Amino acid sequence: MEIVEGTLQKPGLSGVALIFACGTALFSDGYANGVIGQVVTLLKRIYGTETILAHNYSATLASLSQAGMIIGMLSFGYLSDKMGRKSGMMIATGIVGFFSVISAVSFGAHHSFSGMLAMLGACRFLLGIGLGAEYPCGSVAASEQSEEEGIQKNAQHRWFVLATTTMVDLGFVMSSFVPLVLFWIFGDNHLRAVWRLSVGIAVVPAMAVFIWRLKMEEPTRFKKDSMVRGRTPYWLIFKRYWPSLVGICINWFVYCFIAYPFSIYASTIVDNITHNSTSLGVVFGWATVINLFYMPGTIIGAFTVDYLGPKWTMIIGLVLQAIIGFIMSGLYVDLVHPIGGFAVVYGIFLSLGEFGPGNCLIMIAAKSGPTAVRGQFYGVAAAVGKVGGFVGTWAFPAMIDAFGGPNSLKGNTGPFWVGSAFAAFSAIVTFFMIRPLSHDGMVKEDEAFREYLEAHGYDTSLMGIVDDSTSQCDATVEEIKEDIKDSKLPV
Repeated sequence: MEIVEGTLQKPGLSGVALIFACGTALFSDGYANGVIGQVVTLLKRIYGTETILAHNYSATLASLSQAGMIIGMLSFGYLSDKMGRKSGMMIATGIVGFFSVISAVSFGAHHSFSGMLAMLGACRFLLGIGLGAEYPCGSVAASEQSEEEGIQKNAQHRWFVLATTTMVDLGFVMSSFVPLVLFWIFGDNHLRAVWRLSVGIAVVPAMAVFIWRLKMEEPTRFKKDSMVRGRTPYWLIFKRYWPSLVGICINWFVYCFIAYPFSIYASTIVDNITHNSTSLGVVFGWATVINLFYMPGTIIGAFTVDYLGPKWTMIIGLVLQAIIGFIMSGLYVDLVHPIGGFAVVYGIFLSLGEFGPGNCLIMIAAKSGPTAVRGQFYGVAAAVGKVGGFVGTWAFPAMIDAFGGPNSLKGNTGPFWVGSAFAAFSAIVTFFMIRPLSHDGMVKEDEAFREYLEAHGYDTSLMGIVDDSTSQCDATVEEIKEDIKDSKLPV
């Protein structure tokens, strides 16, 4: 341990570990949202495709978790600012772990199929609350930990991305790989065990993170600049930060509006490459390959963002994604024969989405607002993004039908024209409405925010958390000084 200006300097590894302790739980978000698609595939094999499609169970299960996430993002955004980052993270992880187990043992009355799905749906909703809570608690804490002592300035953004967005994408990869491994183990005759274990195994990373977080303390930024004790001047905050918040919300809505529906093309690629194979090993294997496309984008972006900055990294990613999307639209006929060419270009399209907005939106949302309302600022932006994903999931199928159906040329190319146009629009919004972020930018923003509040008559002495141990220590130091004076020794 190295002493710098009277404070203890944390070793670099310890600081990085704290960032990952805060952000790694987002792995559960990627896993839980991805695995439900594989679970629905398994349920179709067990109970019949017509049974699942007749009641639209697939869309219902996905929608319930999204609704839960929106509630979790908004409610825990407030709680993380008022109750603390650590408390919010511990509760969120507990919810995810508990309802992962309950989901795995879902049963209906008298073993009815509809009752089992109703219970699974309820668990998915409650699980979504925990997953949504991780965003304004875990991501925000990770962003604050990235500017702690011991973290190199030119690596602050990198570690944050690797601990958050990269973990989400890794969760998506594992959401198809785990069912594949379980299918290899249990085979076609025990598919119930495959789907239940696929859902329930999410408890393992959740509980590992829970234990990891037990000895954590609140980030320094939260201790110094939170508004736990005083009232929150929302009107003053809104007047100062509304342009940034609106810009982030628009971009997050557009990103999820594009990202969530475009997963439909993964199944198209798999069907073409495998000649509509019904083997679960083939289906899950290729789903894993498709999800792996996310990884190069998020990892390369993580090592780029510290040099270009989040704003310009995001703009470059969006512009390149729009260009690739327009190419896919214009050359669709040539790319799909053979389908391998389309699969590669489609993979680049997905990677660029993670390189730009996928990596940077989380960071910009977490680092643009002041510490006092960072959880709420982030929670609102993330919730708007989830609404965009929900809208896009329902809008794109209707759009494809309007273009002539999934078997027509326009039906296949139309969504790429629309998605690429939205990506270009998002790049313009980023250029005009998102401010650049610098290293140690949260420290500077909190200082500027304090000056702004004081200029408007707000009592900033109530900001921060009173540390009883520190107060007692200060009192002890004063007592020692008085004793020295009484003994007539030089101080």
